[in-house]
Amino acid sequence: MSGPWALLLLWGLATPCQGLLETVGTLARIDKDELGKAIQNSLVGGPILQNVLGTVTGVNQGLLGSQGLLGGGGLLGYGGVFGVVEELSGLKIEELTLPKLSLKLLPGFGVQLSLHTKVGLHCSGPLGGFLQLGAEVNVSSRVALGVSARGTPILIIKRCSTLLGHISLHSGLLPAPLFGVVEQTLSKVLPALLCPVVDTGLGVVNELLGTVLGLVPLGALGSVEFSLATLPLISNQYIELDINPIVKSVAGDIIDFSKPRHPIKVPPKEDHTSQVTVPLYLFNTIFGLLQTNGALNMDITSVLVPRNVSLTTTDLAALVPEALGRLPAGQPLLLSLRVKEAPTVTLQKKKATVSIAANIHVLSYPPKRAPEALFELNGVMTLNAQLAPSATKLHLSLSLERFSVKLASSFAHAFDASHLEEWLSHVVRVAYVPKLNVDLDVGIPLPKVLNVSFANAALEIIENAVVLTVPS
Repeated sequence: MSGPWALLLLWGLATPCQGLLETVGTLARIDKDELGKAIQNSLVGGPILQNVLGTVTGVNQGLLGSQGLLGGGGLLGYGGVFGVVEELSGLKIEELTLPKLSLKLLPGFGVQLSLHTKVGLHCSGPLGGFLQLGAEVNVSSRVALGVSARGTPILIIKRCSTLLGHISLHSGLLPAPLFGVVEQTLSKVLPALLCPVVDTGLGVVNELLGTVLGLVPLGALGSVEFSLATLPLISNQYIELDINPIVKSVAGDIIDFSKPRHPIKVPPKEDHTSQVTVPLYLFNTIFGLLQTNGALNMDITSVLVPRNVSLTTTDLAALVPEALGRLPAGQPLLLSLRVKEAPTVTLQKKKATVSIAANIHVLSYPPKRAPEALFELNGVMTLNAQLAPSATKLHLSLSLERFSVKLASSFAHAFDASHLEEWLSHVVRVAYVPKLNVDLDVGIPLPKVLNVSFANAALEIIENAVVLTVPS
């Protein structure tokens, strides 16, 4: 790997934090099994293995050419150990079995990667004729984990070697004394062929790791941009990424709200699972974006409610007649609901709630006449949030738990606004909450890490965070 990949930032003997998320980022813990699958899939899914098939060396080229191992004065050439041997030419790999991969995480450094494969070769033999060979090969790589110039996690080979196992002759003539020479030749040739396979496979994985960074659209609301908040950390079982989500409006302005006072206590990760922790801060910021964009405001008229829901002064006459003054019953109403402050999200054990403070102007809305203000209310909606993960997002669906209101001002007589709570709650359930759920349909984006899908994740609501866990 070259270019930006060469800019590697290493760290000391760092290990993941002891269950505390100090920053406001989204914490991702990627199990070593998930990393192993990504590397294995990179070898299976593309032409990486096929690229090493074909001619390795030709006559008078490379290691086996006139200036190489078999050339004049070389190991097998005239003047060499076996002067009777002129050349072992046209060496080709004709078959490469899918490598068996084993992976070990090295805390504070990276990964120890081992591939076991079988290689089928053919060539022109040192005594003439055609040889078909088979060899077992172990490729051992020491891979560092760091950060690229783009700020993404990166795996880069620091050392790679091959260990040649059993060599078998499938066809052709090869005297026993020359077996060792062939073995030496393959020991020289195969590292240059198979180590690039590992390097190319890691390049595919690095592209997947690179998708951690990026801009995720939030429909008409704005976007979320992910970046690494700190250097990656590594333990015996998983790689930990502290990912910083930056929420932006459509205009590109950063929507930023107060950070939590105390760090989040993240539950331990079980073996053979990957985990993403979504902090309370991100929920509050998303709802702040809704409020900033005016998406939480609504004018409710009879057109927006079902026919079985009455929205007229008749309802007010039955509940708070003193609020009407001289206004006759039967007039249509307009409820102008405005949210001037960002909602507050509360995440406690097993429960998520959203509190929205709203100012409601109640007006009569007679046909072909200007609306007439009746009174103003200050209300607080408490909504339960049902959370459900998909492959790349965390979705929210709200339902109204209660709606409490107080009278702010009245153009007729003062009255007890609590008498309106049941009626207003019904109107809000059928008109306002469905609108909120449509706006929230964009969901809260989850960082893309090695294409891990969270569709079937186990969901746990903890203090000030939501934890998603998927088996590797």
